[in-house]
Parts: sequence; C-alpha cells; structure tokens
Amino acid sequence: MSEPRVITKYPNRRLYDNVESRYVALTDVRRLVLEKIPFVVREKKTGADITRAVLLQVIADQEERSEPVMSEDFLAQVIRSYGGTMQGFIGQYLEQSLRLFLQQQQQMNQRMRSMVGHDPSGITQLANLAQDNFQRWKEAQDQLLKGFLDAGKP
Repeated sequence: MSEPRVITKYPNRRLYDNVESRYVALTDVRRLVLEKIPFVVREKKTGADITRAVLLQVIADQEERSEPVMSEDFLAQVIRSYGGTMQGFIGQYLEQSLRLFLQQQQQMNQRMRSMVGHDPSGITQLANLAQDNFQRWKEAQDQLLKGFLDAGKP
C-alpha cells in the first residue's frame, strides 16, 4: 500500500498538497475523501497530524453550503457526550451505525437496479432486503447497547 498523500497546513491557514504541488481548498480535500484517496494533513510548524480537524472543517463547510445532514439537536447531543463515561462508545456507535446505513443503501441500490431490469421478483427481494436490513440494524444496536451497559458495570 502506498503512503498517504501529505497536505501541509501553513501558519497562514493555507493548505498545500505536496503531490499536486499547489495550494488547495477544503473543496479539494472533500474531493480526496470522495475519491477515497488516502491523505494526512500535517501542521507545517510542528508536524502534528491535524487531519481530523481539517475533516471537521470540511463537514462544517458542507453543512453551511447545502442541506444540513446534522440537526442542531444532534450536534448539541454530540457535544454533551464529550467528557462523559460513554464518550468512546458514542463514536463507535455513530461510526457503526453510519457504516451499516451505507451498506444497506448500497444493497438497496443494487436491488433497485435489478428491478429496473424487469425482474418480477424484485419487489419481493426488496421487501426481504428491508426486513434483513432492519434485523441487522436491530442486532447492531442491541450489541452496542449491551456494550454500553457492560461498560457501566463495576
């Protein structure tokens, strides 16, 4: 596996893509994410990895530009989760939930494509997929809840 692309953040807040040899904007960082190009953002002065902070900036930028994905209530709840005993589990829970959602969406898209091909059993397959996805989601939620409860035990 190749090394991730290095983007340097200068003190003037500008981002420099060392592979493309040019300054880039948050929209360019978003493009790297969408294209699944591995990268790391390093602070020029200290060499510290600030990738997460830049990704949060990309999210904030997207939330301002288009239809928001996260409600104010959701964001407030995330903020409240910091510093609590369940902080580590919240991140895992959200990550697993989103991963499961994206897998289900991919499966649904595949089923819809098969239905477009005039597959007469497409509706039944779609209903079965929805039921299977619901069951998997419920099992994942139950497993995470069990982990939360087990973590809270003395």
